[in-house]
Amino acid sequence: MDLLHDDFGARIDGIDLRGPLTKVQVEDIRTAIDTYSFLVFPAQELDDDTQLAFTRWLGEPEANHTRLGRDGVIDYFGTIGNVQQDGSVLGNSHKQTKFLMGNNMWHTDSSFREVPSFVSINYVYEVPDEGGQTQYVSARSAYQRLPNESKKMIDPLVAIHDYVFSRSKVAEVDPSHAASLPPVKQKLVRENPATAEKNYYVGAHAKTITGWDHMSARGLLDDLLDRATRPEHIYTHDWEPGQLVIWDNRCLLHRGTGYDADKYRRYMRQTRVNGAGPTLEKD
Repeated sequence: MDLLHDDFGARIDGIDLRGPLTKVQVEDIRTAIDTYSFLVFPAQELDDDTQLAFTRWLGEPEANHTRLGRDGVIDYFGTIGNVQQDGSVLGNSHKQTKFLMGNNMWHTDSSFREVPSFVSINYVYEVPDEGGQTQYVSARSAYQRLPNESKKMIDPLVAIHDYVFSRSKVAEVDPSHAASLPPVKQKLVRENPATAEKNYYVGAHAKTITGWDHMSARGLLDDLLDRATRPEHIYTHDWEPGQLVIWDNRCLLHRGTGYDADKYRRYMRQTRVNGAGPTLEKD
């Protein structure tokens, strides 16, 4: 096992994720998620069927919120990049490419759902020759760096996460999709149930704090995000075909770095695993 960053991340070799996996292997992976937050499994040979089967080993797959809210279709996959399943390629001017620019803001996947994601799982097919990296930071390490008085202040707070608030900054959200995702309450500070380590839960979808005036809430949320995303805390991941990457949405923030969709192809398939329940009840 090779560590990737001082705060989080590990590369794991010597396991074929096509399965079938043993209970011990699954528990080892779950323990590694709790410990390292970000796992890279190189040189895998997967397709959608084997990726979904692997996803089910880690828990209940999460339905793609866009397909569900916009089209009423349950689909467990999302495509990351500009290459479509039919082989067509979307350029910089396509509305979908523009909409996905929202992913270039620091966020945690599905924090806008009542039951947010446990993990996201990306399998890589094609990557651009230039750009297209993804950056990650640990809000667990960021919480640990806070002064004790700041920890005590934020521990009991509740934030409002709102998909329309964040995504409307880059493009209009489909009305049906928007209606399916009303604002939700999330703990500002979460605790890993296996390790008892705490992190704060912020990002582009975090709109305000319950019981606070908007300006004060934005000041706190922006400050916490700025603290977590200082350059020295960022890990920039270079994707490679054949990689399967898992990251813990409970405690990591990430953002895309952008690439020239008119010039390059990028194709990854993503699945997610549902969290244990609403954060106000458990983690």
